[in-house]
Amino acid sequence: MTRKCVLATSQLNQWCLDYDGNRDRISEAIRKAKSADASIILTPELCIAGYGLLDHWLENDVYANSWDVVAEIISHVDCRDIVIDLGLPIQHRGCSYNARVIALNGEVLAIRPKLDLCNDGNFREMRYFSPWPRGRVEDYLLPDVIQQLPHEQKRCRIGEIAFEALDGSFASETCEELWTPNSPHSLYSLAGIEIILNSSGSHHELRKLDTRINLITEATAKTGGVYMYSNQRGCDGDRLYYDGCALILNSGRVLAQGSQFSLRDVEVQTAMVDLDEIWSFRTSRSRGMQANEPSVHRLERIQVNFRLCRKTLNPRARLTEAIEPRYHAPEEEIALGPACWIWDYLRRSKAAGYLVPLSGGIDSCATAVIVYSMCRLVVSEIQQGNEIVIEDAKRLAGGEDPGGMTAEQFCKKVFTTVFMGMRQQSSNETRSRSRDLAAAIGSHHVNTNIDQMVESLQNVVTGILDFQPRFKVHGGSVAENMALQNFQSRSRMVLAYALGQLIPTSRGGSGGLLILGSANVDECLRGYLTKYDNSSADINPIGGISKTDLKRFIGWAETNFNLPILHDFLDAVPTAELEPITESYVQSDEADMGFTYDELSILGRLRKSFKLGMVGMFERLVVDWSDRPPRAVYEKVRNFMYYYAINRHKMTTMTPGLYLESYTPDDNRYDLRPFLYPKFAFEHRKIENILKKMEEGEAGVANGT
Repeated sequence: MTRKCVLATSQLNQWCLDYDGNRDRISEAIRKAKSADASIILTPELCIAGYGLLDHWLENDVYANSWDVVAEIISHVDCRDIVIDLGLPIQHRGCSYNARVIALNGEVLAIRPKLDLCNDGNFREMRYFSPWPRGRVEDYLLPDVIQQLPHEQKRCRIGEIAFEALDGSFASETCEELWTPNSPHSLYSLAGIEIILNSSGSHHELRKLDTRINLITEATAKTGGVYMYSNQRGCDGDRLYYDGCALILNSGRVLAQGSQFSLRDVEVQTAMVDLDEIWSFRTSRSRGMQANEPSVHRLERIQVNFRLCRKTLNPRARLTEAIEPRYHAPEEEIALGPACWIWDYLRRSKAAGYLVPLSGGIDSCATAVIVYSMCRLVVSEIQQGNEIVIEDAKRLAGGEDPGGMTAEQFCKKVFTTVFMGMRQQSSNETRSRSRDLAAAIGSHHVNTNIDQMVESLQNVVTGILDFQPRFKVHGGSVAENMALQNFQSRSRMVLAYALGQLIPTSRGGSGGLLILGSANVDECLRGYLTKYDNSSADINPIGGISKTDLKRFIGWAETNFNLPILHDFLDAVPTAELEPITESYVQSDEADMGFTYDELSILGRLRKSFKLGMVGMFERLVVDWSDRPPRAVYEKVRNFMYYYAINRHKMTTMTPGLYLESYTPDDNRYDLRPFLYPKFAFEHRKIENILKKMEEGEAGVANGT
């Protein structure tokens, strides 16, 4: 005896408040699922309006508009004869809920609100929604737009509900519920539910996918059953990239996996499973004992007059075989994730392209290579006939047919790199590296000097103050040296925006270029950048990537993108080139900061990911860095917190950077901390007391006492 059925899950590139586009992408996914004979289609979390609406979730319009779209979808002839699981916000008895609407043939079967809300890190769901109490089920009055459909349905059930079809059972859980210790799927499996549907809005973070797949594998391996996972993909209007990777698993085995990084707006994954196979995973007597606990039987079940196992399926059709999950190396994740994010941003903003100030250092180099990676992805999709990408690429190419273009030729159309040098500060090496990289990737390159701009600003300031500032190598003070460096860096920002506005017109086109920032997460953490310098931009693809990972990415791209020039960037000493070069002095980033980039990465993780204060950092590092004297460890921690504190204000104006790293100091969304700090006198005193005991103990050992 077999109960074969085809199940479908999707990953959709939804856009906040794009109701028409979101509806069309959902409808396309449903049509693809039906063409594969699927009986269920799962869509991403809040896919009707888009996940990242933030404070738009407080507007009544969003709720009304979402129901309008639901009515259009479930009443359409193309969307019949398949169970549809849709994500939207709903209002009920004075509260707002993140919910699922499960529908069939124009009728709402039930509404399943989210039980466990995500309210940490990048997410603020409890700012907008209430969690639904576990076990509660009640009646819901449907809006007029649903009541006016042919079924004239007035009410449905809302709550923690399971569904009993004529030949199988299923239940929904939503995103965060998978990650909580007391996940609903455990109860549902014990209750005999055969198919779990998880709708998610899960963002990309480096090295995160294996954790996600491990959680789902464990969810099905212990008690058996099918687990379907759907996720949003792309940039929906914020600094997160949702990385798709829709999944179907059966009893601990991966059957289908969607791509993690792609320019396709709609992807559907299907798998043919035999629900009878689940039985062998559920014959354990200990499971049987737990399945008879009274709490398991509180789950209300909706009876659905529908067969999941279609009689039209070929009885000799093979079940979907297990596959090995696909994981990208972190270097490849950097190449693909930010590239997909900036493509979405570019096509949806309707800008003419991107511009980056290319300094000859590894950060702006990495930003440029990410844009080149975007161009490679675009050309690949064009060659595969992706009509949506072709349409966007044609606009960006000034109406030319992009069909025969190489990645380098497309890059020339959409990407400008600018080297903005100074005669005394800029070396021939950085200038030539910038030029050679631009030639290798095909960008439109501008090689210029900004001495006139900087000298004009300096002359204005000198005239106002009747004072001539000097660099430190010429005998100037720290304040003078810093001011002269900032004259240059802020001039570059002004020039970048001026060129961004006019370069398309000067080349015979129209529109403007978006300016890309290139400050990495470690420099932001230390505050090693000038406020409103050329780190100030429209968006920053590397704002959430550590220097260590950027170096690995460049090493990977050197081989995988066939760019030998990148080797020169890896060997170069990181330098801002804001001070004059002399025979005895060349500015070095790590020397200026007083930290290596590896040290900053460690300190950043302890501060954010491990949630340690100054004392906690010292106590951890005095062990981890046991090869260093305890007082040297203290000085590192003390200096790190000093610079973090005095530069924290810079984060309030930082360019929106793509989130990729768990210790990012982004003030605007992720790292909500003050920007005015005291001197940490209490913490200093506490660590000094710890040091005193340690040093006295070491002295006693040395003296043999």
